[in-house]
Amino acid sequence: MKPLHATLEKRLPERRIFLRTDDETRYVRLSSEIQLLVWSIGCLVIGWTIIATAIIVMDSIGSGNFRAQAERDQMIYEDRLNAMSEERDTRAAEASAFQERFKAAMGQISIMQSELLASEAKRRELEAAVTTIRTTLGRIMDDREAAREELADLRASLENGEMAPLAASPEAEVVDAVDILAEALAKTATERDLMSEDAALALARAEELELEMRLMEERNDAIFRQLEEAMLVSVEPLDNMFRAAGMNPDQLIDQVRSGYSGLGGPEFMFQMSTRGSEPSPDELRMGTILDSMDRINMYRIAAERAPFAMPVFDSYRFTSGFGQRWGRLHAGSDFAAPVGTPIYATADGVVTHAGWLSGYGRLIKIRHSFGVETRYAHLNAIRVEVGQRVSRGDRIGDMGNSGRSTGPHLHYEIRVNGNPVNPMTFIRAGRDVF
Repeated sequence: MKPLHATLEKRLPERRIFLRTDDETRYVRLSSEIQLLVWSIGCLVIGWTIIATAIIVMDSIGSGNFRAQAERDQMIYEDRLNAMSEERDTRAAEASAFQERFKAAMGQISIMQSELLASEAKRRELEAAVTTIRTTLGRIMDDREAAREELADLRASLENGEMAPLAASPEAEVVDAVDILAEALAKTATERDLMSEDAALALARAEELELEMRLMEERNDAIFRQLEEAMLVSVEPLDNMFRAAGMNPDQLIDQVRSGYSGLGGPEFMFQMSTRGSEPSPDELRMGTILDSMDRINMYRIAAERAPFAMPVFDSYRFTSGFGQRWGRLHAGSDFAAPVGTPIYATADGVVTHAGWLSGYGRLIKIRHSFGVETRYAHLNAIRVEVGQRVSRGDRIGDMGNSGRSTGPHLHYEIRVNGNPVNPMTFIRAGRDVF
Protein backbone atom coordinates (compact mmCIF):
# COMPACT_ATOMS: atom_id res chain seq x y z
CA MET A 1 0.00 0.00 0.00
CA LYS A 2 2.92 2.38 0.72
CA PRO A 3 4.23 2.39 -2.90
CA LEU A 4 0.68 3.05 -4.16
CA HIS A 5 0.26 5.85 -1.59
CA ALA A 6 3.60 7.34 -2.60
CA THR A 7 2.56 7.26 -6.27
CA LEU A 8 -0.73 8.95 -5.44
CA GLU A 9 1.11 11.57 -3.36
CA LYS A 10 3.17 12.45 -6.41
CA ARG A 11 0.16 12.69 -8.70
CA LEU A 12 -2.41 13.96 -6.23
CA PRO A 13 -0.68 15.60 -3.26
CA GLU A 14 -2.68 16.11 -0.15
CA ARG A 15 -4.70 19.32 -0.14
CA ARG A 16 -6.36 21.28 2.58
CA ILE A 17 -9.40 23.50 2.29
CA PHE A 18 -9.57 26.22 4.96
CA LEU A 19 -12.91 27.44 6.27
CA ARG A 20 -12.57 30.65 8.29
CA THR A 21 -15.23 32.29 10.37
CA ASP A 22 -15.16 35.31 12.73
CA ASP A 23 -14.32 33.20 15.73
CA GLU A 24 -12.18 30.40 14.37
CA THR A 25 -10.53 28.85 11.37
CA ARG A 26 -11.03 25.23 10.31
CA TYR A 27 -9.80 23.15 7.42
CA VAL A 28 -10.75 20.01 5.57
CA ARG A 29 -7.99 17.66 4.61
CA LEU A 30 -8.29 15.97 1.20
CA SER A 31 -6.04 12.98 1.08
CA SER A 32 -4.80 11.45 -2.17
CA GLU A 33 -7.29 8.56 -1.89
CA ILE A 34 -10.25 10.92 -1.49
CA GLN A 35 -9.13 13.01 -4.45
CA LEU A 36 -8.82 9.83 -6.56
CA LEU A 37 -12.30 8.77 -5.53
CA VAL A 38 -13.81 12.18 -6.35
CA TRP A 39 -11.97 12.27 -9.66
CA SER A 40 -13.19 8.74 -10.55
CA ILE A 41 -16.78 9.60 -9.68
CA GLY A 42 -16.57 12.75 -11.79
CA CYS A 43 -15.17 10.82 -14.76
CA LEU A 44 -17.92 8.23 -14.45
CA VAL A 45 -20.62 10.92 -14.35
CA ILE A 46 -19.15 12.71 -17.34
CA GLY A 47 -18.77 9.44 -19.29
CA TRP A 48 -22.29 8.35 -18.48
CA THR A 49 -23.58 11.76 -19.56
CA ILE A 50 -21.70 11.54 -22.86
CA ILE A 51 -22.92 7.98 -23.56
CA ALA A 52 -26.54 8.80 -22.66
CA THR A 53 -26.46 11.89 -24.85
CA ALA A 54 -25.02 9.86 -27.73
CA ILE A 55 -27.69 7.18 -27.30
CA ILE A 56 -30.46 9.78 -27.27
CA VAL A 57 -29.07 11.47 -30.37
CA MET A 58 -28.62 8.18 -32.22
CA ASP A 59 -32.12 7.05 -31.24
CA SER A 60 -33.56 10.33 -32.48
CA ILE A 61 -31.69 10.00 -35.76
CA GLY A 62 -32.64 6.32 -36.06
CA SER A 63 -36.31 6.96 -35.31
CA GLY A 64 -36.32 9.66 -37.97
CA ASN A 65 -34.82 7.22 -40.44
CA PHE A 66 -37.32 4.57 -39.42
CA ARG A 67 -40.21 6.99 -39.92
CA ALA A 68 -38.87 8.01 -43.29
CA GLN A 69 -38.40 4.37 -44.26
CA ALA A 70 -41.89 3.54 -43.01
CA GLU A 71 -43.32 6.41 -45.04
CA ARG A 72 -41.44 5.23 -48.12
CA ASP A 73 -42.64 1.67 -47.56
CA GLN A 74 -46.18 2.94 -47.12
CA MET A 75 -45.98 4.93 -50.36
CA ILE A 76 -44.59 1.90 -52.19
CA TYR A 77 -47.31 -0.30 -50.70
CA GLU A 78 -50.01 2.19 -51.68
CA ASP A 79 -48.58 2.39 -55.20
CA ARG A 80 -48.66 -1.40 -55.42
CA LEU A 81 -52.24 -1.45 -54.15
CA ASN A 82 -53.24 1.18 -56.68
CA ALA A 83 -51.56 -0.83 -59.43
CA MET A 84 -53.36 -3.96 -58.25
CA SER A 85 -56.64 -2.05 -58.20
CA GLU A 86 -56.05 -0.80 -61.74
CA GLU A 87 -55.11 -4.31 -62.83
CA ARG A 88 -58.28 -5.62 -61.18
CA ASP A 89 -60.36 -3.07 -63.09
CA THR A 90 -58.58 -3.99 -66.32
CA ARG A 91 -59.15 -7.67 -65.68
CA ALA A 92 -62.80 -7.00 -64.93
CA ALA A 93 -63.16 -5.10 -68.21
CA GLU A 94 -61.40 -7.90 -70.08
CA ALA A 95 -63.63 -10.46 -68.38
CA SER A 96 -66.72 -8.50 -69.36
CA ALA A 97 -65.49 -8.27 -72.95
CA PHE A 98 -64.72 -11.98 -72.97
CA GLN A 99 -68.17 -12.74 -71.62
CA GLU A 100 -69.73 -10.67 -74.41
CA ARG A 101 -67.59 -12.50 -76.97
CA PHE A 102 -68.59 -15.79 -75.41
CA LYS A 103 -72.29 -14.88 -75.65
CA ALA A 104 -71.80 -13.84 -79.28
CA ALA A 105 -69.98 -17.11 -79.99
CA MET A 106 -72.81 -19.08 -78.40
CA GLY A 107 -75.32 -17.20 -80.58
CA GLN A 108 -73.23 -17.93 -83.67
CA ILE A 109 -72.98 -21.56 -82.62
CA SER A 110 -76.78 -21.74 -82.33
CA ILE A 111 -77.16 -20.26 -85.83
CA MET A 112 -74.56 -22.67 -87.21
CA GLN A 113 -76.32 -25.57 -85.52
CA SER A 114 -79.61 -24.61 -87.18
CA GLU A 115 -77.90 -24.30 -90.55
CA LEU A 116 -76.19 -27.63 -90.01
CA LEU A 117 -79.47 -29.34 -89.18
CA ALA A 118 -81.12 -27.80 -92.26
CA SER A 119 -78.22 -28.85 -94.48
CA GLU A 120 -78.32 -32.37 -93.06
CA ALA A 121 -82.05 -32.64 -93.83
CA LYS A 122 -81.51 -31.27 -97.34
CA ARG A 123 -78.64 -33.67 -97.91
CA ARG A 124 -80.86 -36.59 -96.99
CA GLU A 125 -83.56 -35.31 -99.35
CA LEU A 126 -80.99 -35.05 -102.14
CA GLU A 127 -79.81 -38.59 -101.46
CA ALA A 128 -83.42 -39.82 -101.72
CA ALA A 129 -83.92 -37.87 -104.95
CA VAL A 130 -80.73 -39.27 -106.48
CA THR A 131 -81.82 -42.78 -105.55
CA THR A 132 -85.24 -42.24 -107.17
CA ILE A 133 -83.69 -40.80 -110.32
CA ARG A 134 -81.27 -43.70 -110.61
CA THR A 135 -84.14 -46.17 -110.21
CA THR A 136 -86.20 -44.35 -112.85
CA LEU A 137 -83.21 -44.19 -115.18
CA GLY A 138 -82.64 -47.93 -114.82
CA ARG A 139 -86.28 -48.66 -115.63
CA ILE A 140 -86.12 -46.39 -118.69
CA MET A 141 -82.95 -48.11 -119.90
CA ASP A 142 -84.65 -51.50 -119.50
CA ASP A 143 -87.69 -50.28 -121.48
CA ARG A 144 -85.40 -48.96 -124.20
CA GLU A 145 -83.60 -52.29 -124.48
CA ALA A 146 -86.96 -54.11 -124.66
CA ALA A 147 -88.12 -51.76 -127.45
CA ARG A 148 -84.92 -52.37 -129.34
CA GLU A 149 -85.40 -56.13 -129.08
CA GLU A 150 -89.02 -55.83 -130.25
CA LEU A 151 -87.93 -53.74 -133.25
CA ALA A 152 -85.27 -56.27 -134.13
CA ASP A 153 -87.87 -59.07 -133.94
CA LEU A 154 -90.23 -57.17 -136.27
CA ARG A 155 -87.47 -56.57 -138.75
CA ALA A 156 -86.48 -60.22 -138.66
CA SER A 157 -90.11 -61.31 -139.17
CA LEU A 158 -90.49 -58.95 -142.12
CA GLU A 159 -87.32 -60.13 -143.77
CA ASN A 160 -88.17 -63.83 -143.30
CA GLY A 161 -91.82 -63.44 -144.39
CA GLU A 162 -93.07 -64.69 -141.09
CA MET A 163 -95.87 -62.14 -140.73
CA ALA A 164 -99.22 -63.39 -139.56
CA PRO A 165 -101.62 -64.46 -142.41
CA LEU A 166 -103.93 -61.66 -143.57
CA ALA A 167 -107.46 -61.99 -145.02
CA ALA A 168 -106.88 -59.51 -147.86
CA SER A 169 -104.98 -59.96 -151.11
CA PRO A 170 -101.21 -60.42 -151.15
CA GLU A 171 -100.68 -56.84 -152.30
CA ALA A 172 -102.98 -55.51 -149.58
CA GLU A 173 -101.31 -57.73 -147.03
CA VAL A 174 -97.92 -56.40 -147.97
CA VAL A 175 -99.16 -52.80 -147.81
CA ASP A 176 -100.78 -53.41 -144.43
CA ALA A 177 -97.68 -55.12 -143.15
CA VAL A 178 -95.51 -52.24 -144.33
CA ASP A 179 -97.87 -49.71 -142.71
CA ILE A 180 -97.87 -51.64 -139.46
CA LEU A 181 -94.12 -51.94 -139.52
CA ALA A 182 -93.65 -48.26 -140.33
CA GLU A 183 -96.00 -47.26 -137.55
CA ALA A 184 -94.19 -49.56 -135.14
CA LEU A 185 -90.83 -48.20 -136.24
CA ALA A 186 -92.03 -44.60 -135.85
CA LYS A 187 -93.46 -45.31 -132.43
CA THR A 188 -90.32 -47.11 -131.38
CA ALA A 189 -88.13 -44.27 -132.67
CA THR A 190 -90.26 -41.72 -130.83
CA GLU A 191 -90.07 -43.72 -127.59
CA ARG A 192 -86.34 -44.16 -128.11
CA ASP A 193 -85.86 -40.41 -128.56
CA LEU A 194 -87.96 -39.69 -125.47
CA MET A 195 -86.04 -42.27 -123.47
CA SER A 196 -82.74 -40.80 -124.65
CA GLU A 197 -83.85 -37.31 -123.65
CA ASP A 198 -85.08 -38.59 -120.26
CA ALA A 199 -81.81 -40.44 -119.75
CA ALA A 200 -79.79 -37.32 -120.66
CA LEU A 201 -81.90 -35.16 -118.33
CA ALA A 202 -81.58 -37.77 -115.57
CA LEU A 203 -77.81 -37.93 -115.99
CA ALA A 204 -77.56 -34.12 -116.00
CA ARG A 205 -79.76 -33.92 -112.90
CA ALA A 206 -77.70 -36.62 -111.22
CA GLU A 207 -74.50 -34.67 -111.95
CA GLU A 208 -76.10 -31.49 -110.58
CA LEU A 209 -77.19 -33.32 -107.45
CA GLU A 210 -73.75 -34.83 -106.97
CA LEU A 211 -72.16 -31.37 -107.35
CA GLU A 212 -74.69 -29.92 -104.93
CA MET A 213 -73.98 -32.74 -102.50
CA ARG A 214 -70.22 -32.08 -102.70
CA LEU A 215 -70.79 -28.37 -102.12
CA MET A 216 -73.09 -29.23 -99.22
CA GLU A 217 -70.48 -31.54 -97.73
CA GLU A 218 -67.83 -28.82 -98.04
CA ARG A 219 -70.16 -26.34 -96.35
CA ASN A 220 -70.94 -28.86 -93.62
CA ASP A 221 -67.21 -29.46 -93.13
CA ALA A 222 -66.61 -25.70 -92.80
CA ILE A 223 -69.46 -25.42 -90.29
CA PHE A 224 -68.07 -28.37 -88.35
CA ARG A 225 -64.59 -26.79 -88.25
CA GLN A 226 -65.99 -23.48 -87.00
CA LEU A 227 -68.03 -25.25 -84.35
CA GLU A 228 -65.05 -27.36 -83.27
CA GLU A 229 -62.80 -24.28 -83.03
CA ALA A 230 -65.47 -22.41 -81.07
CA MET A 231 -65.82 -25.33 -78.68
CA LEU A 232 -62.06 -25.57 -78.21
CA VAL A 233 -61.74 -21.84 -77.50
CA SER A 234 -64.68 -21.97 -75.07
CA VAL A 235 -63.97 -25.21 -73.18
CA GLU A 236 -60.21 -24.90 -72.60
CA PRO A 237 -60.32 -21.68 -70.48
CA LEU A 238 -63.08 -23.19 -68.36
CA ASP A 239 -61.03 -26.37 -67.81
CA ASN A 240 -58.05 -24.25 -66.76
CA MET A 241 -60.22 -22.12 -64.45
CA PHE A 242 -61.47 -25.08 -62.41
CA ARG A 243 -58.05 -26.74 -62.35
CA ALA A 244 -56.48 -23.49 -61.11
CA ALA A 245 -59.03 -23.47 -58.29
CA GLY A 246 -57.90 -26.97 -57.28
CA MET A 247 -61.04 -28.71 -58.53
CA ASN A 248 -61.19 -31.75 -60.83
CA PRO A 249 -63.25 -30.72 -63.91
CA ASP A 250 -64.44 -34.25 -64.70
CA GLN A 251 -65.62 -34.92 -61.15
CA LEU A 252 -67.19 -31.47 -61.05
CA ILE A 253 -69.17 -32.09 -64.25
CA ASP A 254 -70.29 -35.51 -62.99
CA GLN A 255 -71.64 -33.88 -59.81
CA VAL A 256 -73.46 -31.18 -61.77
CA ARG A 257 -74.86 -33.71 -64.24
CA SER A 258 -76.09 -35.94 -61.40
CA GLY A 259 -78.04 -32.98 -60.04
CA TYR A 260 -79.45 -32.07 -63.48
CA SER A 261 -80.28 -35.52 -64.84
CA GLY A 262 -83.90 -34.75 -65.83
CA LEU A 263 -85.02 -34.31 -69.43
CA GLY A 264 -87.14 -31.60 -70.98
CA GLY A 265 -86.93 -28.47 -73.03
CA PRO A 266 -85.37 -28.05 -76.48
CA GLU A 267 -81.80 -27.64 -75.21
CA PHE A 268 -80.40 -29.73 -78.08
CA MET A 269 -82.86 -30.71 -80.77
CA PHE A 270 -80.41 -32.71 -82.87
CA GLN A 271 -80.85 -36.47 -82.57
CA MET A 272 -78.76 -39.04 -84.37
CA SER A 273 -80.19 -42.32 -85.55
CA THR A 274 -77.87 -44.82 -87.20
CA ARG A 275 -80.72 -47.31 -87.90
CA GLY A 276 -78.54 -50.18 -86.74
CA SER A 277 -75.51 -49.13 -88.82
CA GLU A 278 -72.23 -47.51 -87.86
CA PRO A 279 -72.45 -43.71 -87.41
CA SER A 280 -71.04 -41.60 -90.22
CA PRO A 281 -68.01 -39.28 -89.70
CA ASP A 282 -70.35 -36.25 -89.69
CA GLU A 283 -72.51 -37.87 -87.04
CA LEU A 284 -69.43 -38.61 -84.93
CA ARG A 285 -68.24 -35.00 -85.27
CA MET A 286 -71.68 -33.71 -84.37
CA GLY A 287 -71.70 -35.97 -81.32
CA THR A 288 -68.34 -34.56 -80.21
CA ILE A 289 -69.59 -30.98 -80.66
CA LEU A 290 -72.76 -31.75 -78.71
CA ASP A 291 -70.64 -33.23 -75.91
CA SER A 292 -68.57 -30.02 -75.82
CA MET A 293 -71.72 -27.89 -75.74
CA ASP A 294 -73.07 -30.01 -72.91
CA ARG A 295 -69.74 -29.60 -71.08
CA ILE A 296 -69.93 -25.82 -71.47
CA ASN A 297 -73.48 -25.87 -70.13
CA MET A 298 -72.35 -27.92 -67.11
CA TYR A 299 -69.45 -25.49 -66.56
CA ARG A 300 -71.90 -22.58 -66.67
CA ILE A 301 -73.99 -24.18 -63.95
CA ALA A 302 -70.90 -25.06 -61.88
CA ALA A 303 -69.44 -21.55 -62.21
CA GLU A 304 -72.63 -20.07 -60.77
CA ARG A 305 -72.42 -22.44 -57.80
CA ALA A 306 -68.67 -22.03 -57.06
CA PRO A 307 -67.22 -18.82 -55.48
CA PHE A 308 -65.24 -17.35 -58.39
CA ALA A 309 -66.54 -13.78 -57.93
CA MET A 310 -65.23 -10.93 -55.76
CA PRO A 311 -67.00 -10.19 -52.45
CA VAL A 312 -66.28 -6.43 -52.78
CA PHE A 313 -67.09 -4.41 -55.90
CA ASP A 314 -66.20 -0.93 -54.58
CA SER A 315 -62.66 0.43 -54.18
CA TYR A 316 -60.68 -1.38 -51.49
CA ARG A 317 -57.17 -2.10 -50.18
CA PHE A 318 -55.85 -5.64 -49.97
CA THR A 319 -54.38 -5.64 -46.46
CA SER A 320 -53.63 -9.27 -45.65
CA GLY A 321 -53.44 -12.54 -47.51
CA PHE A 322 -53.84 -16.23 -46.79
CA GLY A 323 -51.04 -17.90 -44.79
CA GLN A 324 -49.10 -17.87 -41.54
CA ARG A 325 -49.30 -14.63 -39.54
CA TRP A 326 -47.89 -14.12 -36.05
CA GLY A 327 -47.35 -17.85 -35.69
CA ARG A 328 -50.94 -18.75 -36.61
CA LEU A 329 -52.76 -19.54 -39.83
CA HIS A 330 -54.62 -16.56 -41.27
CA ALA A 331 -57.34 -18.60 -43.01
CA GLY A 332 -58.60 -15.95 -45.42
CA SER A 333 -57.97 -12.67 -47.26
CA ASP A 334 -58.65 -9.17 -45.88
CA PHE A 335 -60.14 -6.32 -47.93
CA ALA A 336 -60.16 -2.89 -46.28
CA ALA A 337 -62.70 -0.17 -47.17
CA PRO A 338 -64.95 2.33 -45.32
CA VAL A 339 -67.61 1.13 -42.90
CA GLY A 340 -70.83 0.31 -44.76
CA THR A 341 -69.17 -0.81 -48.01
CA PRO A 342 -71.53 -3.40 -49.60
CA ILE A 343 -70.54 -7.07 -49.35
CA TYR A 344 -71.81 -9.48 -52.02
CA ALA A 345 -72.24 -13.26 -52.23
CA THR A 346 -69.58 -14.81 -54.46
CA ALA A 347 -71.74 -17.76 -55.61
CA ASP A 348 -75.19 -19.29 -55.33
CA GLY A 349 -75.82 -20.98 -52.00
CA VAL A 350 -77.75 -21.20 -48.73
CA VAL A 351 -77.03 -19.11 -45.60
CA THR A 352 -76.10 -21.38 -42.68
CA HIS A 353 -75.00 -18.72 -40.15
CA ALA A 354 -75.88 -15.04 -39.79
CA GLY A 355 -74.87 -13.56 -36.44
CA TRP A 356 -72.09 -12.99 -33.92
CA LEU A 357 -69.31 -15.59 -33.59
CA SER A 358 -66.39 -14.96 -31.23
CA GLY A 359 -63.44 -13.17 -32.84
CA TYR A 360 -65.20 -13.15 -36.22
CA GLY A 361 -67.68 -10.58 -34.94
CA ARG A 362 -70.75 -10.40 -37.15
CA LEU A 363 -70.31 -13.37 -39.47
CA ILE A 364 -72.17 -14.83 -42.47
CA LYS A 365 -71.60 -18.40 -43.62
CA ILE A 366 -72.93 -19.59 -46.99
CA ARG A 367 -72.94 -23.25 -48.03
CA HIS A 368 -72.35 -23.80 -51.75
CA SER A 369 -72.20 -26.90 -53.91
CA PHE A 370 -69.21 -29.28 -54.16
CA GLY A 371 -68.48 -29.07 -50.41
CA VAL A 372 -67.56 -25.36 -50.57
CA GLU A 373 -68.35 -22.82 -47.85
CA THR A 374 -67.65 -19.06 -47.80
CA ARG A 375 -67.34 -16.85 -44.70
CA TYR A 376 -67.72 -13.06 -44.43
CA ALA A 377 -66.48 -11.71 -41.06
CA HIS A 378 -66.21 -8.42 -39.07
CA LEU A 379 -69.40 -7.05 -40.66
CA ASN A 380 -71.16 -3.90 -39.55
CA ALA A 381 -74.59 -5.13 -40.68
CA ILE A 382 -76.10 -8.45 -41.83
CA ARG A 383 -78.79 -8.39 -44.54
CA VAL A 384 -79.65 -12.11 -44.80
CA GLU A 385 -81.13 -14.78 -42.56
CA VAL A 386 -80.28 -18.40 -41.85
CA GLY A 387 -81.84 -20.71 -44.44
CA GLN A 388 -82.14 -17.97 -47.05
CA ARG A 389 -81.04 -18.90 -50.58
CA VAL A 390 -78.80 -16.30 -52.24
CA SER A 391 -77.41 -15.88 -55.74
CA ARG A 392 -74.03 -14.68 -56.88
CA GLY A 393 -73.94 -10.88 -56.72
CA ASP A 394 -76.66 -10.52 -54.05
CA ARG A 395 -75.84 -7.99 -51.32
CA ILE A 396 -75.60 -9.88 -48.02
CA GLY A 397 -74.07 -7.36 -45.60
CA ASP A 398 -72.00 -4.22 -44.93
CA MET A 399 -68.29 -3.98 -44.13
CA GLY A 400 -67.48 -3.17 -40.52
CA ASN A 401 -65.06 -3.52 -37.58
CA SER A 402 -66.79 -6.01 -35.30
CA GLY A 403 -65.04 -8.78 -33.40
CA ARG A 404 -61.25 -9.04 -33.11
CA SER A 405 -60.35 -6.41 -35.70
CA THR A 406 -57.94 -3.49 -35.91
CA GLY A 407 -59.93 -1.49 -38.46
CA PRO A 408 -62.84 -1.64 -40.92
CA HIS A 409 -62.28 -4.54 -43.29
CA LEU A 410 -63.79 -7.79 -44.61
CA HIS A 411 -62.22 -11.09 -43.63
CA TYR A 412 -63.19 -13.45 -46.49
CA GLU A 413 -62.69 -17.23 -46.24
CA ILE A 414 -63.30 -20.19 -48.54
CA ARG A 415 -63.39 -23.69 -47.09
CA VAL A 416 -63.55 -26.88 -49.14
CA ASN A 417 -64.82 -29.88 -47.19
CA GLY A 418 -64.09 -27.94 -44.00
CA ASN A 419 -60.47 -27.10 -44.87
CA PRO A 420 -59.48 -23.45 -45.49
CA VAL A 421 -58.03 -22.67 -48.91
CA ASN A 422 -56.60 -19.48 -50.40
CA PRO A 423 -59.55 -17.37 -51.67
CA MET A 424 -57.32 -15.63 -54.21
CA THR A 425 -56.92 -18.95 -56.02
CA PHE A 426 -60.64 -18.90 -56.86
CA ILE A 427 -60.69 -15.15 -57.54
CA ARG A 428 -57.70 -15.26 -59.90
CA ALA A 429 -59.12 -18.30 -61.69
CA GLY A 430 -62.45 -16.52 -62.19
CA ARG A 431 -60.74 -13.34 -63.48
CA ASP A 432 -59.19 -15.32 -66.38
CA VAL A 433 -62.64 -16.23 -67.73
CA PHE A 434 -65.43 -13.94 -66.42
